Amino acid sequence: MTDPGDAERGHAGGGARVARRDADSAASEAANIAWWDADADDYHREHGEFLGVSDFMWCPEALREADAGLLGDVAGRDVLEIGCGSAPCARWLADRGARPVGIDLSSGMLRYARAANEATGTHVPLVRGNAERLPFRSASFDLACSAFGATPFVADLVGMFAEVARVLRPGGTWTFAVTHPMRWMFRDDPGPEGLVVTGSYFDRTPYVEVDADGVPSYVEHHRTLGDYVRALTATGFTLFDLVEPEWPEGHTQEWGQWSPLRGERFPGTAIFRCAR
Repeated sequence: MTDPGDAERGHAGGGARVARRDADSAASEAANIAWWDADADDYHREHGEFLGVSDFMWCPEALREADAGLLGDVAGRDVLEIGCGSAPCARWLADRGARPVGIDLSSGMLRYARAANEATGTHVPLVRGNAERLPFRSASFDLACSAFGATPFVADLVGMFAEVARVLRPGGTWTFAVTHPMRWMFRDDPGPEGLVVTGSYFDRTPYVEVDADGVPSYVEHHRTLGDYVRALTATGFTLFDLVEPEWPEGHTQEWGQWSPLRGERFPGTAIFRCAR
């Protein structure tokens, strides 16, 4: 699972400033390669213990695949994890008999994935690549999954979903977790200020941070629930479940704007389960 939502929106520093403006595929790719490569060390210092090195955590609500079973029986299945980060999910799948491959845009994140492969002895194949141009043959995988990886960071959502559909075999499933679209209406604050609506759910202008020269240094795209459904339908998927994890009792750990206070009132994560 890469950093959910926004790697935390409102984190601009080092001369960066926030802008709401369009960002195409090239700008989004360049910005997010630079951001995740630079942030990999800090990210793992802050979140590495929560994510583990061989565990499938879907979201900050601490929903584990071991408990949820959203992917079904993975033994003997070819699985593509898109936006794998340091690949704890892919290693968890491998330990349960799957044949996973992890792909991520960031060489910095994949550096941690390779180190964890060595540390655990579970050697998951790792590929650096873009989710809008998956470097795999058609019909190569039985399942595809993503826990907050890639999907919010691509400009061409339909193009990405079309690529996922292409590399899946008939009947394959595509399961992905993203920040719940309604969260974009609220300030990214885990406290009381994060309970106040400050924006429009229908404002699809990307969240962009730019450097001193106005070049995007971080890009994240917002879609409504309907946008996701239409993109899935347009690329041949059938949505058969939408999971909105509730905040579990006794879970006190905050992650950016995710907190017990907000989690008790409205969803922070949406997990789409789709079949090709």
